[in-house]
Formats: sequence, structure tokens, C-alpha cells
Amino acid sequence: MSELIRERFSRPADEFAAKFVASVDADRQIVAHDIRGSIAHATMLAKQGLITAAERDSIVRGLEQILKEWEAGTFRLDVANEDVHMNVEKRLGELSGKDAARLHTARSRNDQVALDLRLWTLETGREIVKAVGAACGSLARRAREHARTLFPGITHLQHAQPVVFGHVLLAYYDRLVRDAGRFEDALRRADVSPLGACAMAGTSLPIEPAQTARALGLGGTFTNSIDAVSDRDFACEFVSACAILAAHLSQMAEDMIYWSTPEFGFIELPDELCTSSSIMPQKKNPDMVELVRGKAAGVVGNLVNLLGTIKALPIGYNRDLQETKPPVFDAAQTVRLSLRAMTLAVDGMKVRAPRMLECASDPQMLATDLAEYLVTKNVPFRDAHGAVARLMRVCAERGRSPVEMTLKELRGYSPAFGKDVHALLTPQASVASRRSPGGTAPDLVEKRARSLAKGSS
Repeated sequence: MSELIRERFSRPADEFAAKFVASVDADRQIVAHDIRGSIAHATMLAKQGLITAAERDSIVRGLEQILKEWEAGTFRLDVANEDVHMNVEKRLGELSGKDAARLHTARSRNDQVALDLRLWTLETGREIVKAVGAACGSLARRAREHARTLFPGITHLQHAQPVVFGHVLLAYYDRLVRDAGRFEDALRRADVSPLGACAMAGTSLPIEPAQTARALGLGGTFTNSIDAVSDRDFACEFVSACAILAAHLSQMAEDMIYWSTPEFGFIELPDELCTSSSIMPQKKNPDMVELVRGKAAGVVGNLVNLLGTIKALPIGYNRDLQETKPPVFDAAQTVRLSLRAMTLAVDGMKVRAPRMLECASDPQMLATDLAEYLVTKNVPFRDAHGAVARLMRVCAERGRSPVEMTLKELRGYSPAFGKDVHALLTPQASVASRRSPGGTAPDLVEKRARSLAKGSS
């Protein structure tokens, strides 16, 4: 344990204890944020007359020097000093002398670390939102390119109905837009300064937390000093957004993995996201995309880790909260890398439109079109559904297509079939007819994709 806070005890901490309580590995992420918070705090203390202007200037110069050393790689966190706060404080003492001892006035490591994590979360969350926007832009651009590329829509991994490939890509666009919204919503609640809550009860000294909040660009200050230092729900929200985003990226990865198999052959992934086999030289394995799928489980685990840590904590600060930092940092790093990989995959994939068309031309996929046709002829939908189900069963058993059947044969399943029915029995006619809001009609998809791509450029 840091020598700076050992005065209460008669014996120094042993090596095991020092390592067990240390958090320097995780704290590397928040060094710059810790220094920013300290500069704001020192400035506030001087304005409130708790330290002199000269003491403030000495402290700020020392902190700015530490930041330069950190950025240059010459300031290193020492496990003997336990955490980022005590490492900075010790170095500040070397640079600013006795003035450094005044910095911790009206501040605890409890509100200090809560501030650092909030600052980090806000900065990183905004970076993730920007990266999600880049991924959405790629999806919109590719959707515009393939607004008329026919694709075999599937449910339960079975052929369902023809759609256009652009419609599939925009489905992922909508998911990622909601993901960005979740981050933005979580960041609004994280945008609060806990500095001034001290250990848990506030302080008798005349501080002004709103000054530090403004200096740090934060939107507000705490309303309860106990809550300010003892909850990490903002971190849970942030990691929850990471987990849902990771799940969506994993779903997209899964689609791209099987689309790129020889059995499907719908796309080819870019070489830079693939590797070969150590023994089978012909292989092109989608390793990077597979890792997006695999790493999503770790992000979900980070959320479980966080919730498991906070679920039974008594009110007030507890050292368990130290363990909330690593899962936050890991979740963010994973989704940032996964977003980059999937953006590259979308940008670089080669679309094999003829193969998509071949599968989208499966006559069985026109069953819903036939049922809806009968509805337009005043046949109740359940009756139409039954008639088409019988028709398609016979076609499957006899290896025939409804396209090949005569009108007389079709009327054997429903007398409502008319001469105009054969014009509907193409995948092109099927997608063109689906003009309901949010449908797969090519002109609707193209119009929306063009608008979205323009907005993201």
C-alpha cells in the first residue's frame, strides 16, 4: 500500500498486500483523465480561497508536467503506489514540493476515481458512437449499390421470400442506429461530476462542485454525495450498450460467415480479414469475422461481471468498486475493434449477385405471393394459405414449379386463380410488389439507401 496513506498503521503492507490491492494495470486508461480532474480541482480550490494562486500555479505546472511525461512514456505507474491517484500524487510531490500536499483538500479517492471513470466513459462512448456512424455509412452505401440485387430472404435458415440485398443491409443499419442511440442515452446519465462528494458525506470546506464540472465540460453535478461515490450504474449502462452492439455485430458476422461458404457463395470476404490453414493451403478462413462473433461473448460476460459486482454492495463506497474498471475498459476495446473489422468487411466484400439470384429464384419462395394474390380475388387469407400450401406440396413432391403449371392446373387448387397470375411468378415481380412501408420494393430501398448514404458522407 502506498507509503502516502500508511500513517494509520504500525506496520507496512507486505508485498502480497500491495499487489493484491493495486489497480495500476487498469488505471493506465485513466491517467490523463485523473490529471484533468486534478487541474480542475486545484483551480476550484484557489477560486474558493482554500489554496493560494501561487500554490495553484505550482500544482497545475506539476500536473501538466506529469501529463507530458505520461504522453512521452517516461512516467510509469508503480504498483507500490497502489493506483493512479497515488502515483500522480507522489510524482507531484517531487515536482511541486509542499504545495502538492494541498491538492487533496476537500477530495477523496472515492470521488476522484468516480470522476475519472465517468470522464473516460464519456470520451470513449463518443468515439464508439462515431465508429458506429462509420459502419452505418458503409452499410448505407453498399445498400444503395444493391438496392436491386435479388437475395433469398430466409427465416429459420430456410428459404422464405425474395428480397433485395440492400434491404438486408439496411436491417443491420437500423440495428446499429439504435445501438448508437443507446450509447448517447447512457452518456447523458454519465455526464455528471461526482467531484466534491469526497469520501461519502461531502465536506465542511467551502467548495463549489459546479466550478469543476464546468471546467471539465460536464453537464451537471451530483445531488447526493453517497450515491455519487458508491454506484456504477452509468458504467453498467455503458457496458450494456456495448453488449447489445457486440450481439448485433456478432449476428452480422454470422451471416457473413455462412454467406461466404461454398454452399451459399453469396459473398467473398476481403483477403485482409481472412487467413489460410496451417495444413490446407486452399483454405480462405474468415478468421477476423469469426473473432467478432467469438469476442461478443466476452462483452456479455463483462456486463454480467459488472452487475454481479454491484448487486450486493452495501451503501457507501466499497473497494469492490475497483473491480468495475477492467470490464468497462475491455468491453469498449472489444467493440471498437469489432466495429472496425465489420466496417472493413462491409466495405470490402465482393457480392456474387448471380448466385443470390439463383437462390432467390426458388419457386417455393413465391408461395406468399400466390396467397396474397388470392386475397385480392376475395379469398379469405386462411383459405388462400391452405390452397397454396397444397399446391406447393404437390410441386415439391413432383419436382414442378407453379410457373410451369397451366391455369387449369392452378384452378384445381383455387378457382380464383386468373390469367394474370403467371405475371406474378418471378422474384422480380415479388419484390416489386412489396411496397408497404419498410418493405423490400427496390425503389423504396434505393430511395432510403441514397438518403442515408448522403447523410453519412
